[in-house]
Amino acid sequence: MKRRDFLAAAALPLGLASCGNAPAITGGFVGVAVERGHLLQRKSGALPSPSVTYKTRVLIVGGGVAGLAAARALRLRGLDDMALLELEDTAGGNSRGGVVNGIACPLGAHYLPVPGDNAPDVQNLLEELGLRQRVAGRWVYNERTLCHSPQERLFVGDSAAGEWHDGLLPQPGTVGVDAAALADYRRFAEQVQSASKAALFTIPVSNSPVANEVLAWDAMTFEAWLNQQHLYSPALRWYLDYCCRDDYGAGIRAVSAWAGLHYFASRHGFSASGGDTPLDKEAGVLTWAEGNGWLSRKLASPLGDRLRTGRIVLRVDAGKHGVTVDALNAITQQIERWQADHCIVALPLFVAARVVHNPPAALLQAAQHLRYAPWLVANLHLTSALLDRPGAAPSWDNVIYTPNASIASGGQTLGYVDARHQALDRVPGATVLTHYRAFGIDPTQRQLLYDKPWTHWKDTVLAELAVPHPDLPAKVSRIDVMRYGHAMSVPVPGTRADTALRALQQPQGRLQFAHSDLSGYSVFEEAFAQGHRAGRSVPNGVTP
Repeated sequence: MKRRDFLAAAALPLGLASCGNAPAITGGFVGVAVERGHLLQRKSGALPSPSVTYKTRVLIVGGGVAGLAAARALRLRGLDDMALLELEDTAGGNSRGGVVNGIACPLGAHYLPVPGDNAPDVQNLLEELGLRQRVAGRWVYNERTLCHSPQERLFVGDSAAGEWHDGLLPQPGTVGVDAAALADYRRFAEQVQSASKAALFTIPVSNSPVANEVLAWDAMTFEAWLNQQHLYSPALRWYLDYCCRDDYGAGIRAVSAWAGLHYFASRHGFSASGGDTPLDKEAGVLTWAEGNGWLSRKLASPLGDRLRTGRIVLRVDAGKHGVTVDALNAITQQIERWQADHCIVALPLFVAARVVHNPPAALLQAAQHLRYAPWLVANLHLTSALLDRPGAAPSWDNVIYTPNASIASGGQTLGYVDARHQALDRVPGATVLTHYRAFGIDPTQRQLLYDKPWTHWKDTVLAELAVPHPDLPAKVSRIDVMRYGHAMSVPVPGTRADTALRALQQPQGRLQFAHSDLSGYSVFEEAFAQGHRAGRSVPNGVTP
């Protein structure tokens, strides 16, 4: 009997048998309870008098990647008289990591593409952390952090007859990929190549012009642009929808055509064969067991006690002679007052618009326009290795092909990554699979995320992952679920043309704004660039 025939025969009976005899699975929701952030919605009237007052030269409110990057920029300038206030118990925003039964895993973003020359601040960070060095005249990245092969695979079919395929772009031999589909692949690849050569797509986006072509793409949805180009292949549309949901939290019906093209033209291009095209934009991706939580931890470490977690910022008041910030200490339940010469507001813009007293008109305009996607991240601890199914070998990123459900129903599932992939164990054993779900921009989906109990999400995730892995339910011992109600801003039509976002990248008196929202979408490089810009813009001397 061939290996793949044996595996197919062995997996099915085990999976069926395990459905009725699965052991009890522990777990629950992790991270700070949503009520802490929702205190802002219930805040009304005058705040209680502060119980303590602190003074600092520069105060940063918000400890996501942008806030941490701003702190790094200040530190590199020698401005150490600063403090950073963060709502959660750990810094990092949606780039945090966790541990399940002793195994490190992501709680959010799980990789960083090798940055191109348009992102020198990120390149310098990686050099500082020992992940990048010049060898024989060329830059070389640490092999331990470059994602190991095999990197990606796609499951096509059902639990009885499905197979894994190399790569995520459906290829000939999978459902619906015929000559017409391949022709659409080639035509889309040509469009991406042409857009890339026009130099209209860079990361960070502030380095690329808002040209007429950009405005035209930004004015329509990606789906409308695909219709305009007569690109109707279901396999291509599934893949493009998946990519948009993966990077932006919403699919081709929600994001702009600019965003859809930017995903490919700013990085690795698009190849009809499923591989990267030679655009020389990147050489791979960097990843860690805890995902980008590794980077956040390294950024937070130099701050020491200047990082104050568990602080709910309630009011930011910029006056003529300084900035006053009132924050609730979640541990002591007392109001703290912070006085600073300058304040870097590294909060999502919809939050900043609520807490900044007399907010700039640009802030109100931008906050009104932005749309946010909720996310769910479920970490499943497996007591032993899964039986492999026919086809491609176990990979870091594993996605299930759902052509009929992905676009029409919002297509929330994004597959999973294996936290132990970089370990390259000789004998696979216990691990953690990190499963992602993106909910799009429909506000009812955010309410669904909050209203449904942990058991609902446990059962939902198990049912989806049991399709490629029938033996999975019997091997899961714990599932920790992280909920992000406003995980990322989505680049809907009109975002790239929003002049308010560009205006907020300039100093607003004693306030600087720094968040990936200012780029219109959330990836590490954008948040880091916005934070560094703000940190550099703080005046050197004491402002009169």
